[in-house]
Amino acid sequence: MDLLGKGLSRDFPNPQRVGCPDSALLRRIALRKVRLSEADRWLTHFSSCSPCFQEFTQFRKQAVARRRTQIWLTVAAVFIFAVAGWFWVRTRPPAQTAVVVLLDLRDRATVRGENPPQINQLPLEVPRTAKTLNSELPIGSNEGPYEVALFDPSGTELLRTSATAKLEDHIVVLRADLDFAGISPGSYFLGLRQRGLEWMRFPIRVL
Repeated sequence: MDLLGKGLSRDFPNPQRVGCPDSALLRRIALRKVRLSEADRWLTHFSSCSPCFQEFTQFRKQAVARRRTQIWLTVAAVFIFAVAGWFWVRTRPPAQTAVVVLLDLRDRATVRGENPPQINQLPLEVPRTAKTLNSELPIGSNEGPYEVALFDPSGTELLRTSATAKLEDHIVVLRADLDFAGISPGSYFLGLRQRGLEWMRFPIRVL
């Protein structure tokens, strides 16, 4: 093929360029932008015209080089995006997912009043990612609307919401949306009360 190419490039001189296509058409043929039915007669012409064969060969080399460059650029872009994605995944902070926390208060001692005394029971644990508290209320609690609040040890109210307690499988359950994202880790009191009644307070620890 190399010998054939060398022969075609010099054995058929055509200094007057008789019957030759213009350079624009040669480039389009080299870039395969001309239909085969239209290019066929010119491909036959190249076999008997060294100047056209040389020009066509040059355009083909340029097209191949351009295509290789595009391929390398594409591979490089994919590699860069892959590395950037890997670094982004490795360095981004872990996602904070909404957490539903179940609090079993059925056997907990009920402490009432604004300033509850210290009681000897372990606090319930609530993560700072908590968004919803599902509280199983103490035995004997009533269904209906409740106020839910979070107090610090000094009695300062930090969060408050309202929810409705319902009887589920013989247990009074209170589902309340309470976002702990802005609460610092430490000891607190969870307050529950029905309207007109005193707060029932339960020690909790925010993690």
